Parts: sequence; C-alpha cells; structure tokens
Amino acid sequence: MDSIGVLLPIPMSPYLEQELEKRFNLLKLWTAPHKTQFIKDHATSIRAIVGNASAGADAELIDSLPKLEIVASYSVGIDKVDLKYCKEKGVRVTNTPDVLTDDVADIAIGLSLAVMRRLCESDRYVRSGLWKKGDYKLTTKFTGKTVGIIGMGRIGKAVAKRAEAFSCPIAYFSRTEKPDLKYKYYPTVVELASNCDVLVVACPLTEETRHIINREVMNALGPKGVLINIGRGPHVDEPELVSALLEGRLGGAGLDVYQNEPEVPEQLFGLENVVLLPHVGSGTVETRNAMADLVIGNLEAHFLNKPLLTPVV
Repeated sequence: MDSIGVLLPIPMSPYLEQELEKRFNLLKLWTAPHKTQFIKDHATSIRAIVGNASAGADAELIDSLPKLEIVASYSVGIDKVDLKYCKEKGVRVTNTPDVLTDDVADIAIGLSLAVMRRLCESDRYVRSGLWKKGDYKLTTKFTGKTVGIIGMGRIGKAVAKRAEAFSCPIAYFSRTEKPDLKYKYYPTVVELASNCDVLVVACPLTEETRHIINREVMNALGPKGVLINIGRGPHVDEPELVSALLEGRLGGAGLDVYQNEPEVPEQLFGLENVVLLPHVGSGTVETRNAMADLVIGNLEAHFLNKPLLTPVV
C-alpha cells in the first residue's frame, strides 16, 4: 500500500502522520509552496484524503483528484466534506465516532462548571494577588440545575449521563422525540431554552442547524442562563452571542468552537462569565491516538476491499 497517495491538507497529529507514513505515500499539502500545482502534480496518485473539523473535501478538490476513492475524516463531524458530491462520485467517506464521545462530554461538564463557578476567573484572582485584598465573590451552583441538550446522539446522551450525576434534570431537543429516553422533550429549541439553566449544543452541523442558537434562543435562555457549545462554531450566531453577553441578556457562555477558527471575537476576551477553549473537545492523547487508529483502520479496510469500520457514505 506504500504507493497509494494519501493527501493530508493540514497538520493534525504527529502520531497520525507517523502511522500514515508507515503504510502509504503521505502527501503533506501544507508543506507545498504552491498548493494548486502540488495537487496537479500528484492528482493521479492521490486515492485518499484525510480531513478533519477544519479541512475536508469540497467539490472543487474532489474534481481535481480523478483517482480519489475515499475521504477519511479525523473527526466525528463531517461538515467540511461535500457528502452529496461524494455520493455522486462514488467516493467513500468515514469519520471517527464513539472514540471521542467521552472527552467531548467531559468538556461540556467542565465548561459548565468553569462558567458557573468562575473557575478561570478565580484562578486569575489568586495569581494576580487579589486574594490578599479580599475573598472572591460568590458564584452559582451547578448541581441541580436543569440541563437542556440540543442533539441526543452519542455525545448528547453522554453529556446527559454526566449531568445526571450532578442531580441535574435533563431536557432535550432533537429532530424527533426519542421514545426510549426518559428525559423531557421539547419540540423547539426556544421552548427548551426557556425551560433550562444550561443549554448544551451537541448536534451535527447541517444547513438546518446552522445558527440554531439565534437571538430568540439566547433571549429565551436569559440573563441567568448559560450556553455551552461543543458542537461547531456556526451553530451559534456569533455577533448575536457577543451582543447578548455584552448587554447582559445571556448569563454566560462556555465555548470550544467558533465561527471562523482560530478567529475569536475579541469582545469576549474581557468577560469573566465566558470561558474560551481552542477547540480541544477531543484533545487528549488517548482519544486523538484512538481517532488516528480508526482513520488508519478505515483506509486499510478500503484498500484491502474489506468493510469500512465507520462508513458515512
């Protein structure tokens, strides 16, 4: 398989690169001074692309690679891959579900605690020497608060399970009510936001879910409500989020994802009720290695004509 060209558009993981290089002819697009020419030069040898949450495969890239057979995404989200076009072209698509569920759900709870208990601000309070001048102010309890979850897939359910350990009542919104779940279902996001203290975004990014968190939803969540986004940046109308936080219409936010990463609205930097993470939901050594192993496993299965491990298309 070492003659099979695999295109890696951007750096992702040293372990992933190392494992790909052991098996395939790995082509690192970001190292090329002229990327368009690089793709043209290798067009007939590239049979696979490894994408992630930031780089995938759009119709233009797919058209430029006549031998392309598979896009293996080093992420669970595949919004950067043109799935419809892949289907039309007979290009297979895989992702890395399950292995990152725990880490992303852990981050959702961590962000909730960090925002409500002001953990980051309290840390800065100690480091800056302010504690010597007086105690830090009182914060808000997380245990027992109602947690609303948008999207009851693997990650949504894992968040719910963790929140239940904090005695939090759970409510949710998804495309359809899930009869097997005992949690309260709301048919609209606005109704869910009106009836919870913490709102967690855990759904895939689609045209329907783009800006699912809009001004109306933020107003429904209210000045004591907390928004947690572990999904994708475009789930949230970012300018509206900035306004809601600055005007006090929203109580706080814990964000791991943003509209135009790595760009983050600078108006958020000075807000103590906002916790900002650099898209690290699945960012542990254990999980990123497991994700890499799944990418490799899918590529090997495809080129050995075996069933894909986690097929999407």
